[in-house]
Amino acid sequence: MNNKIALESLAMDLKRVALGYNRGSVVMAQRFYQEALERIKEVDTASIRPYLKTVLHQVGELQEDAENALRLSILIQNYTQTYL
Repeated sequence: MNNKIALESLAMDLKRVALGYNRGSVVMAQRFYQEALERIKEVDTASIRPYLKTVLHQVGELQEDAENALRLSILIQNYTQTYL
């Protein structure tokens, strides 16, 4: 799969995670978090910049935290707009 599509989808999933936690819908947030973890597997990590690899690693360690989910989403979205 194309990295741009996978990363943009990952960013959107993380935004949904952030919205879910912020609204108190933990079930929804956890569902989209699982989707985000599956998206990471679709990314070709050999062709991305090292700092984005760190960001993807942080997604795997994300706790129930809306702010961090949104932060990671924005970082990934900015990467797709700048480098892909």
